[in-house]
Amino acid sequence: MRFLSVWFLLAMIPAVALAEVPEVPQVPNHQEIPDLPFRPLPKQVPIPKDNPQTDAKIDLGRELYFDPRLSFTGKVSCNSCHHLDQGGEDGQAVSVGALGKAGRRSAPTLWNVGFETAYFWDGRANSIEDVVKEHVLDETVMAIPAYPTLTGRLQSITAYRERFAAAFGHEKVAIDDVAKALASFVRTLVTPDSPFDRYLQGDQASLSEEAVKGYALFNEKGCAACHFWTLLAGPVPGLSFKPGQPFYELFPTVRGTPWEERLDILADEGAYDWTGREDYRHMWRVPTLRNIELTAPYFHNGSVKTLPEAVQVMSETQFGIELSEDEIAAIVDFLKTQTGVRPAMTPPEPLR
Repeated sequence: MRFLSVWFLLAMIPAVALAEVPEVPQVPNHQEIPDLPFRPLPKQVPIPKDNPQTDAKIDLGRELYFDPRLSFTGKVSCNSCHHLDQGGEDGQAVSVGALGKAGRRSAPTLWNVGFETAYFWDGRANSIEDVVKEHVLDETVMAIPAYPTLTGRLQSITAYRERFAAAFGHEKVAIDDVAKALASFVRTLVTPDSPFDRYLQGDQASLSEEAVKGYALFNEKGCAACHFWTLLAGPVPGLSFKPGQPFYELFPTVRGTPWEERLDILADEGAYDWTGREDYRHMWRVPTLRNIELTAPYFHNGSVKTLPEAVQVMSETQFGIELSEDEIAAIVDFLKTQTGVRPAMTPPEPLR
C-alpha cells in the first residue's frame, strides 16, 4: 500500500516548526530522516545531561507525584489532573486546581511526554523541569505562594529529607531538585508495544483490515502532515529539531466553519499569548496521538467529547474535507491502535 509523502503533505498546510521566537528553522528532508513518516515508540526517552536518571531520583519523584502536600491546600497532587490509572489526564475539559480555580486549557496526557520537544499546549516551556516549577506556583494548579513554602514543607518531613539525601547527596530540599526528581519519574511513563508499534515492526496481523484502511486514509487525507514519527506529533529530540522547539500547527486552518462558534476554538489564541507575534496567533503545539482513545475530551479547551467527532472537526477545520461516516470510523479504528501497554502504577503511602 502506497501512502502520500508526509513532506508533500507538509507543504499543503501551515504547520511549522518554531525554535526561539525570532527563528523559523526548516523542516528536515528525506535525506535527513529516511523512510518517513512513522517509527515505533523507543523503549527509552531522551535524558537531559543535567538530570541523569537514577533509581533514587525516580523513586523520590514517584513519591512527590502522588503527594497532595505539593499543593497549597494539601488536597491536589500531580495525579489529580494526570491520572496514571487512566489516560494520563483527568477526563475534564479543564482541570480545577488547589484553590478551586479552573485552568485555562485541558490537561494533556503525561504518558510518553518525555519524548516531546516542548511543553504546554502553546509550547512555551523547554523541559519537564520547567513545567514542574511553573505548576507549583500556578494559582490554577498547585497554588503555592512561593517556592520556600513548598521546600520548607518537604524539609520538615524526615522521610523526605532522607529521600532527597539519597537522590541528590544532601538533605536540604531545593526547588530545582524537586523538579528534577519529578521529571525523572515522569520520563519513565512510557507506553510501548501498541498494535501500531507491532505493525511497524512487521506484525501485519496486529492491525485489523478496518484499521489498515484507516491508516491509509490517515495518510491520504493529510493527517500525517502533522501527526507523524514517534509520537504522531512531529519531530522528536535527536533529529534536526532540538528540545525546546515546538512543532506547531495552525488551528483552525480553514476559517468560517460552524465549529468555530460551536466549540469556541478562536477564543484562545495559542502561542500568540506568550510570543506576541501575529504569525503565532492560533498556533498550537501538535499533540501526540499515542493513547488517544484514553484521553478524551479533545483539543486545547476540551470541547470535543468523542474521538469520531474530533476526527470530523479536524478534517473540516484543517482541510475543508467532509469525511463519510465509514471513513471516520476507519480512521478511529486506526487511532485506537495507538494504545500502548501502561505499566502498573500503585500510589505509594505518603512519606512521614
